[in-house]
Amino acid sequence: MAGFLARRLIGYVVLVAVAASVAYLLAAVALNPRANYAERTPRPPESAVDAQLAAYNLNDKEPLASRFATWAGGALRGDFGRTWNGASVNDDLGRRAGVTLRLVAAGLLLGAVAGIAVGACAAVGQYGWFDRLSTLASFGVLAVPTVVLANVLIIGAVWLNDLTGMKIFLVSGEATPGVDSVLDRLRHLVLPTLTLALGMAAVFSRYQRNMLLDVLGADFVRTARAKGLTRRAAYGRHALRVALIPVATYFAFTFGALLVGTTVTETIFGWYGLGQQLVASIRANDVNTVAAISCLAAVALLVAAVAADVLHAVLDPRVRAT
Repeated sequence: MAGFLARRLIGYVVLVAVAASVAYLLAAVALNPRANYAERTPRPPESAVDAQLAAYNLNDKEPLASRFATWAGGALRGDFGRTWNGASVNDDLGRRAGVTLRLVAAGLLLGAVAGIAVGACAAVGQYGWFDRLSTLASFGVLAVPTVVLANVLIIGAVWLNDLTGMKIFLVSGEATPGVDSVLDRLRHLVLPTLTLALGMAAVFSRYQRNMLLDVLGADFVRTARAKGLTRRAAYGRHALRVALIPVATYFAFTFGALLVGTTVTETIFGWYGLGQQLVASIRANDVNTVAAISCLAAVALLVAAVAADVLHAVLDPRVRAT
């Protein structure tokens, strides 16, 4: 198993380096930090703009290869440089990464657990009332855009708050200004978490149902039943374990992708995370921040890929023997 993971890890590291490099090069070519200074009144001299951009490794008059070498050297040391106005990219993204990680971890974990449970029950009772009801509910959720689902939850939360006369759910921001408590953060976390979890649960339930149906009639399941195992034991101990292998891979990569894929949810609920910052950085022609977020996304996918391989090895004994 160690050799298997080592080989995969080497390949993933190379892919991360390539992805981060391409992201920086595309951002450096497509974005124009110089435009931010052109809108100032009075407009600063060209020489002053060049000096300022050069100090932040953003001067487009310098060779692209030189700028890339400077950025890559800093990135290897964990320093992603400065934004176009001189702020530290590391300081800003460090806080935003924690915001997004908290949201994604809660939403994806809740959605995956609920979706796998619903999908497994639907597969075992194929074409029964629960299977039909869960199918209808899943496709209903998948047909609703995230922005609509989020606003429906907000309207429902406001109605419930007014009905009870208490602020049970808080609909804006990650925390109340001036309030530092776990309960306050949890009240802010509920609605955006449900927004992500409902969509994830719908996807996982369909995926898990189909994967489990593929193995329920397999020879090893029938053999387990023939040896005396109960239906529940055969399905849970053997069929579900095999069916979880592709779902575990999907779970890991979904986690990595969602780190910068929660832009809509973060924007609606006022969570200033990585997705919201990526959009803002592109609008601001902030090359270093865009490159840093892309690099973090690549690293997140690397971690997700390793986690998927570990889960695969845990669920499939044949991998551990290689």
